[in-house]
Amino acid sequence: MNPRLLFIGAGAIGSYLGGFLSRAGHEVTLVDPWPEQVEAIRARGISVTGPHEPFEARPTALHVHEAQRLAADFDVAFVAMKAYDTAWATHMALPRLGPDGYVVSAQNCWNDPAVAAIAGPDRSVGLVMSKIAVALWEPGRVERGAEKGSGSGHDVFRAGEHDGRITPRVEALAKMLTVIDGAKATDNLWGERWSKLCANAMGNPVQAMTGLGSLEVAAQPRGREITIRLGSESARVGLAAGYSIPKFGGAEAKTWAAADDGAVYAELDAMLVPKGGSSRNWRASMAQDVVKGRRSEIEQMNGHVVARGRELGVSTPVSTAVIGLVREIDAGARRPAPELIEQALKAASA
Repeated sequence: MNPRLLFIGAGAIGSYLGGFLSRAGHEVTLVDPWPEQVEAIRARGISVTGPHEPFEARPTALHVHEAQRLAADFDVAFVAMKAYDTAWATHMALPRLGPDGYVVSAQNCWNDPAVAAIAGPDRSVGLVMSKIAVALWEPGRVERGAEKGSGSGHDVFRAGEHDGRITPRVEALAKMLTVIDGAKATDNLWGERWSKLCANAMGNPVQAMTGLGSLEVAAQPRGREITIRLGSESARVGLAAGYSIPKFGGAEAKTWAAADDGAVYAELDAMLVPKGGSSRNWRASMAQDVVKGRRSEIEQMNGHVVARGRELGVSTPVSTAVIGLVREIDAGARRPAPELIEQALKAASA
């Protein structure tokens, strides 16, 4: 029998995963606090587009206040909310699980410990998603913008236990997700999670604070510089923490960490220059949040890198400067502008 799947969060990633899994025959229920999204799904389903055949899916959609009627018989509950909503979403999911059910953190940032603190490690599974960019610009319509990972042999989804064991449930979760893209069970959840955190931390805040898309940032030398500096700081912190960090952003973690070396920097800079036929001028999730007037995940993303760096004695001046600027944007005291790249780099070198 197909497992019963609950998603707390029907935003971009929740709708994308839920749409595919619903089409594959799973019983999918989406719960979301955005009323227009829930009503759109009820009225016409989810329109799913991307580097694949477009389709429409018809999962069940509930408003948050309607979740109380759900029975405790779900097999898997995906938390697909913003990082700052992790705790309440986990509390909502846990009582709806059957005896062997578990909660999956299908999020950016470093939320697995927060999920495990509520659900317990035995009922918590991590899901790292790389090279997948999705957007939900209007209710009921989700779009994937990046190249389909499996086309190049890349496993987009990596399901992992907190203790590193490869268990039947993470193997089953990975197999279930193969209807969407390449997937595998991993014995390196924390290294995989840090790799994804590095990729997010070097791209998301730059787009969010400038209003520029990915290609516009990469097309200018100072845009590439701030990207490299953020990637370098994040890599150095993760390596100091002892994580085995898979390749991210096109280079190994040790290469990013060595960006202060002129030759290494030149290699990374050349790699980031947009080539002919580059993909769309995409907006990352944090940039999407700023456009929509939503609070960003800067504290849980780059803020986590800075906090861990402080614990480990690793300097993160560019990350710290960027966090300060995005905080001001979140507070409404500043608007995104391209010149903030220069301001952040100058502040970091002061």
